[in-house]
Amino acid sequence: MSNAQRNMPVFIMSGILLIYGLIASSGALLPVMKYLSTHKTMDLQVTLSLIIAGVGILGAVINTVREPQDTILDRFFLRPIGGIILLLALAMFIRWYAEPMVKIWSKALEPVLGFAIYKIMNLNYVVLGLLTGVVITNTVGIPKFAGEGVKCARFVLKMGVIMLGARYSFAELAKLGVYSVWLIGFFVLGTVFLVLWLGSVFKQPKTMTGVLSAGMGVCGVSATVAVAPVVKAKSEEMAYTIGTILSFGILCMFIFPTVGKMVGMNPVQFGAWAGTGILNSAQVAAAALAFNAVDIKTLKVAEIFNITRVLFLPIIVLVLATWFGKESGQKLSFKSVVIDKFPIFILGFLLLFVMSSMGLFSPPNHYKGKFIDVSYNERTQITDEEWNTLDGALKAGTITGLTEVQMKAVQDLHKQHQIAGNFEERDNKKQFDLVGRERMTELQGVLAAAKAKEIKLDSEVKGVIKHAVKQVHKKSKTVTVLTDFMIWFFAFGLIGLGMQITKKAIFQAGGWPLVIGGISGIAKATLSFFVVLWLVKDVVLH
Repeated sequence: MSNAQRNMPVFIMSGILLIYGLIASSGALLPVMKYLSTHKTMDLQVTLSLIIAGVGILGAVINTVREPQDTILDRFFLRPIGGIILLLALAMFIRWYAEPMVKIWSKALEPVLGFAIYKIMNLNYVVLGLLTGVVITNTVGIPKFAGEGVKCARFVLKMGVIMLGARYSFAELAKLGVYSVWLIGFFVLGTVFLVLWLGSVFKQPKTMTGVLSAGMGVCGVSATVAVAPVVKAKSEEMAYTIGTILSFGILCMFIFPTVGKMVGMNPVQFGAWAGTGILNSAQVAAAALAFNAVDIKTLKVAEIFNITRVLFLPIIVLVLATWFGKESGQKLSFKSVVIDKFPIFILGFLLLFVMSSMGLFSPPNHYKGKFIDVSYNERTQITDEEWNTLDGALKAGTITGLTEVQMKAVQDLHKQHQIAGNFEERDNKKQFDLVGRERMTELQGVLAAAKAKEIKLDSEVKGVIKHAVKQVHKKSKTVTVLTDFMIWFFAFGLIGLGMQITKKAIFQAGGWPLVIGGISGIAKATLSFFVVLWLVKDVVLH
């Protein structure tokens, strides 16, 4: 076979991307993009398509005119170029077409099913990418031209984990409350060690129990991806862990609200229990809203506990690195764990975590690149048109069904043109910030009540309140950029990871991950239920 024939798939894929980029740049796809709600990324779609097409054509031309060699250029670019282009094209399709379509179908089916499949099954780009890879490798198989590129998936995943470090900070952890830190610390570490013990009891591979312990103990998919290289977990072991977490979470999302109502849990107690016992963030939010869609306090407390668990990830990475070293028979010291044997990419993750904690990317109290700004400034104001809408509704008395506190928050938004504390208290920063945050919480409660159809709210008034709440959430541009890189690294890497999961490997693994995950998950849910009832009262955690 000639070089030109071998490189024909790369030429074809690059040509398709080039044509797509040119068509998208003409605006012909804008109606489709608007339907899919991806029109804001049109410039990125065009740029990325043209760049990848250009790189692909360049690589294919070089591979055609010269014979393969064993240079750095060949190993890291020319040989894997076919697989890289294929995985990037699939990642783009999933991000801009498959995931939006799943959201649309999920929303269409929600009135019939009573819940959103997209959120409950966590069918985002992570899971869809993994499933796409699994389907390809177990049906048509990995194309010969893509073999080398698929092997890059684990390296790219590691780059995504490094970017993940920018989304966490010690300062956020310190602000989350004594109960949340101690409770989550106990249950995270307890679950990790329980899974490790169960793994030894059922004689499961150390790689399997290591990655499963992080997934069940910390924060699901992110923890699974971060810890897998540390304990040298196989692709199918990662898939089993993710599947176990999502399956257990689906059951919890329905069981938790029912049990909570049966025993008379208050909003704070249920939020603490859901945030501790359910791993997936979307499922935590769904359970909190199922328990109480009107009082935003339930969701707020659940997210506080959920965030606390997520922020334990760096600690668990260190714990499992040490555990795996011992289980592998290594003589451990600080030098052997942290310097010699500790994965370089995790050091990158910890470095970004420390930098984030120091406030180098955004104010140190940020989480996921956002922080609250309830100060008096033009950026946080609603528009004059929105103010007129609110003014007319208040004068006409059409805003009804709100509590007294919620109505005061709406009136204050009208009075000040923005969400903020009391102007006369602006010199007392702590009190000023507290009042502003409380008003924002009440307005979020109004939106939640309207969504649950507990109150009737004019769509234009609802739009004003939504915009006002959105205005006080500031995003760090640096963290946003790092997060975008993380998303694309994960999208690319998980498709390639899925391509390494064969039917034979899946059947060989058996049902032990589900058994171990079920035992540990039920134990944590049950014990945390009683501990929360005992310790957590109806108070607001700061």
